[in-house]
This record gives sequence, structure tokens and C-alpha cells, in this order.
Amino acid sequence: MGAEHSHDHAHGNGGGHGHSHAPADFGRAFAIGVVLNTAFVIVEATFGFLSGSMALVADAGHNLSDVLGLLIAWGASIAAKKPPSTRFTYGLKSSTILAAFANAMLLLVAIGAILIETIDRLLDPVEPEGWTMIWVAGIGIVINTATALMFMRGRKDDLNIRGAFLHMAADALVSVGVVIAGIAILMTGVVLIDPIVSLVIVAVIAWGTWGLLKDSVKMSLLAVPDSVDENRVRTYLQGLPGVEAVHDLHIWPMSTTETALTAHLIMPGGHPGDAFLHETAHALEHDHAIGHVTLQVEITWEHCQEDCQ
Repeated sequence: MGAEHSHDHAHGNGGGHGHSHAPADFGRAFAIGVVLNTAFVIVEATFGFLSGSMALVADAGHNLSDVLGLLIAWGASIAAKKPPSTRFTYGLKSSTILAAFANAMLLLVAIGAILIETIDRLLDPVEPEGWTMIWVAGIGIVINTATALMFMRGRKDDLNIRGAFLHMAADALVSVGVVIAGIAILMTGVVLIDPIVSLVIVAVIAWGTWGLLKDSVKMSLLAVPDSVDENRVRTYLQGLPGVEAVHDLHIWPMSTTETALTAHLIMPGGHPGDAFLHETAHALEHDHAIGHVTLQVEITWEHCQEDCQ
């Protein structure tokens, strides 16, 4: 696993920069997760069709979308480490945002497919094998929980990793639901329990997908990340010694782990020096989770537009 590290630098002509790099490498976790879940999808789908359990088939379909999602997220995490070029001056960092959005869309497709099959099973019930449901879903609980634990430590800092963690954790809960359905069918003989559990599975997936879709769309539109309070940042900059006003303040996500900021500072007393820029960049990174900072110092309001604040 690679370790997190960061650095900052400043320029004497009014620019101050600080940027942090991507978090620890989750390549091994992705590889193990893909292998385990691919094997489980094959086993679960096979026994689902043989036993007539729509709940197992539904869960296998979701697990397949998770395998594809893990591959997409893994590819994006690798691309995000590519160095900047003359064409892509930020590198390919934003590929992680595209991956999160692609995963959300993939899950929507899976939801639609599962829902169609579940409705068909509600209209034409088939009695599944309860014990098969229990044993296969039990294996799913172990595999999905183990995979989720591998992504747990990165879930708070990276939408990509959070998506992987939530998918695996949700799958573990869904497998618990399938086990409960199998037990209920064995005890009651009510075959409608199976498609009803499938509907619950769809609801769980939809709930997690909505959060992922919402966050990835906001990031794609360069919205201020949820981890950053724009008002607090503006207040901090306006309160710096020598700063009369702040305008053209922009805060946006460069990737699912890195945030950038640009701002113009009106400082009638003149350029404060590199130490001021270094300290400001450090404070923005440490206190506001903004790792890539560019500040332009202006002596007068001459270049400020009407919307300056």
C-alpha cells in the first residue's frame, strides 16, 4: 500500500499553491475483490437458476454489476496516478469522478433488470429451494463482508472507495436478507417471500445508488465538495492580515480525493511575501481539506468585476 503525502510551494508573483496526492493504493484490495466476487457470481447465478430462487439470481446480477464497478473504479484509480501532460495539465485525476458516475449508471441498469425479473416472478411464482438459498447466500455474506472490510479505511476520503465499500456492505446485508427468506420459505412454504425479498434488494440497491449518483453528478458539475464550507473558507481568507476583500473565489473537486481553490485577494499594502502564501496554503489544506491552492494578490480593485464580494 502506498502512503499519503503532500507538499506545497509558492511563487513570488502572487501565486500560492499546495496540493495533496491520491490516498493509499487499493490495488490489492480491488484485485482480491474482483476475483472473489466473480467466482461468487458464477456460483450464485448457477444455484439460483437451478433452485428457482429469484432472490439469488437478483443478488447475482447485483454482484456482477459490482464486479464491473470494481473494475471501473480500479482502472480510474490507476489513471488518476498518471502525471500531467501538455494535453491534460491536471493529469487524469478526474477519471475517478467519471468512474463513480459510471458505477451509478451501471447500478441503475442492474436495478431495472432485477425489477423486471422480480415482477415476472410475482405474477408467476416458482417454489425455490430454501436450503440452497441459505447456503449460497451464507457464502455471499462471508465474501462481501471480507471485501467491504478491505475498503473500510478509505471510505471517508474517496468517493470511488466509498462506492466500493457501500456496494460490498450492502451486498452482505442483501445476502442476510436472502438467508432470512430461505428460512421463512422452509418454515411457511410461502413462495411469494422470494420475490418480495427481491423487491427489498432492489430498494437497498436504489438507496445506495442514489447517494452515489447525486455525489458523482455534483462533482462532475464542479460543485464545492461536501467536505468544504465555502463560507468558512471565504471568511478565513477575508480575515487574513492585509486582505481588504476576496473575489473570484472558486472551489472545485479535481478528483474524488483532491480539491482545488483559486481566489483573488485585494491587498492594498502590496504583496505580503512567499511566507504568507505558504502559511495560507498550509492552513487551507489542514483546516479545510483543500490541497491545491492558487492565490492572486491585487493591490487595487481595478480588475474586480461588479460581482466582487
